[in-house]
Amino acid sequence: MSKNSEQISFIELDKLIPFRDHPFQVKDDEQMKMITDSIRSVGVLVPAIARPLDDGGYELISGHRRKRASELLGLPSLPVIVRNVDHDTATIMMVDSNFQREEILPSERAKAYKMKLEAIKRQGSRTDLTSVQVGQKLERKSSRDLIAENSPDSSSQIQRYLRLNELIPGLLKMVDDRKIALTPAAELSFLSKEEQELLLLTIDSEQATPSLSQAQRMKQLSREGKLTDDMILKIMTEQKKPECWNLTIPMNKVSKYFPKSYTPQRMAEVIFALLDRWQKSKSR
Repeated sequence: MSKNSEQISFIELDKLIPFRDHPFQVKDDEQMKMITDSIRSVGVLVPAIARPLDDGGYELISGHRRKRASELLGLPSLPVIVRNVDHDTATIMMVDSNFQREEILPSERAKAYKMKLEAIKRQGSRTDLTSVQVGQKLERKSSRDLIAENSPDSSSQIQRYLRLNELIPGLLKMVDDRKIALTPAAELSFLSKEEQELLLLTIDSEQATPSLSQAQRMKQLSREGKLTDDMILKIMTEQKKPECWNLTIPMNKVSKYFPKSYTPQRMAEVIFALLDRWQKSKSR
């Protein structure tokens, strides 16, 4: 059946099963409230997509939040397009449809990319490929390159997200909480689980997170079998180099506070004099 001839059916909510190992969280947050308010006002404008299961139910491919919003509103059913696709094709569809969301946690993106990568690899080993993405054949392009063609991230960025799947839960949560950036987190993923646990303890005790250079050094020491708890502590307690950055203040926002006769140099002198006075007042 072509997409143009697909029918929209209203399927009871209890027959719609969440996608197996669905990597994207469905929360009753502000975004859910917006979806609920929209459905209450105008209904579900975009049908969900699901595939039939052997037991008679349907596995949701897209529309998990629309289903939850419908549950909150007490609606009996959801408009759904049913597609007869296999699990691997459904996995690719599920990941691609959810990447259109505005807010996706790094951990969600990491798991989603892993699921899609595994699905593409399985399809690449078969002769009955049904996905357009995989129809280009894996022998011409790597799986990561194929993912990048239909994703918001580059192939190298996708590799970093994939590495997050090797982090212990405590460190992965710090990435989700924006306490550890993606690139150093990817470097830390090469540490053993025991080393990661030691690092997490040090982060907690020292209230400090590793920079990229620190993460790279720990990764190298781990490869050499020299990353002990003492070495982790030594690296984490060293003085970090201050960041070098320039501050630019728009002239049109500053000049209104000065007489027209003042030159930029004179304005700067006054600003620094005021900052000196402000600093002295704070130390009293």
